[in-house]
Amino acid sequence: MAVIAQKCPEINVTVVDINEKRIAAWNDENVENIPIYEPGLSAVVAEARDRNLFFSTDVDAAIDKADMIFISVNTPTKTYGIGKGMAADLKYIELCARQIARVAKDDKIVIEKSTLPVRTAEALKSILDNTGNGVKFQILSNPEFLAEGTAVEDLLDPDRVLIGGDIDTTEGMDAVQALVDVYAHWVPKDQILTTNVWSSELSKLTANAFLAQRVSSINSLSELCEKTGADVNEVSRAIGMDSRIGSKFLKSSVGFGGSCFQKDILNLVYIAKSFGLNEVADYWEQVIIMNDHQKKRFAENIVKTLFNTVSGKKIAFLGWAFKKDTNDTRESAAIYVADYLLNEQAEIVIYDPKVTEEQIYADLDYLGTRSEEENRKLVKVVNTPVNATEGAHAVAVLTEWDEFKELDWNEIYKKMLKPAFLFDGRKILDRKSKEAIGFQFYSIGN
Repeated sequence: MAVIAQKCPEINVTVVDINEKRIAAWNDENVENIPIYEPGLSAVVAEARDRNLFFSTDVDAAIDKADMIFISVNTPTKTYGIGKGMAADLKYIELCARQIARVAKDDKIVIEKSTLPVRTAEALKSILDNTGNGVKFQILSNPEFLAEGTAVEDLLDPDRVLIGGDIDTTEGMDAVQALVDVYAHWVPKDQILTTNVWSSELSKLTANAFLAQRVSSINSLSELCEKTGADVNEVSRAIGMDSRIGSKFLKSSVGFGGSCFQKDILNLVYIAKSFGLNEVADYWEQVIIMNDHQKKRFAENIVKTLFNTVSGKKIAFLGWAFKKDTNDTRESAAIYVADYLLNEQAEIVIYDPKVTEEQIYADLDYLGTRSEEENRKLVKVVNTPVNATEGAHAVAVLTEWDEFKELDWNEIYKKMLKPAFLFDGRKILDRKSKEAIGFQFYSIGN
């Protein structure tokens, strides 16, 4: 929405949320205090805010004024009932639809921005068209393909913009064209794809599933590399130079995280199962199984290397975000590695340049593995890498922040207990130089 406002100064964009604290943060005079850390975003917000970009808690007023409404609420995996652990929970989407239906007095274009299972648009249309107040709605699907950490760049120069709508009717085509016209302010026309709604919804799930599949594929080979003396980086480079395969998403690591990959694959699995396509479901579920295995394997290796016990031992975590250049921790590998080590009674000290102490504790509490008191007793969050690593038995790199490559590893080594163990879960550190310092060094896929 910030980028649309920046690129379309004649269009008023209002972002609404019922969370007053969050909206207050978006309106903070200091744009560096906005709630999402994303390179370049503060500058975009600073340019457009209070010109044609507004943040408000008055949801009804914004619905009433709008010609287009983007629904961008969370669609978490269900934690209850039918489809528990796999299906998308659509309660927030439905609540949005019912609120739009209640407030709208004139025709609206409603756009699905959240990642949704196929045929959600049908449910939205049913709710909106059965309000009895004569308002006409057109439902479009406009899934987001940006990557966190490069989101602004991805929006300014997208590979493609995908818009799905009712392309068999004049009204549907008019609605699609209205959204095409918004993006055409800065995106070349040949990069704006229009499809039917179902293809658009499924394309988003499929894109994330394919990307996650590549990560799990290389991670599965990383274990084989460790057993056979191969180097996963060399394997990755060799296959990535094949033009049919390409080099992206072939970097082995402790596992993928983020808000989309796991959720979308589970959603795909659930949809396949609901149509009785069990082989299809099993195929995609294996991507998740491999990812979970990689996280557990990394944690188990720490225990095994530290003489089969980490009880009472201090382990420093460098990084908590699921990837660099974001403060998003959803499904971060660090959470699950920490949980496993805490079950082994380790004491963990965490440093991340952008993730707050409050968020780290919330992530661990959400798992429900132990009490909030226990989490606070066993886990400490600090403000510098030096504070995290001093007196530690081992250091684990869990996020590929650039600053970790530049740390004074000689000083870190001096202040650690010996033997000093270093586990690189993101393959960002040089083995030879770290071993020369004296570290017992472990990197995935070597």
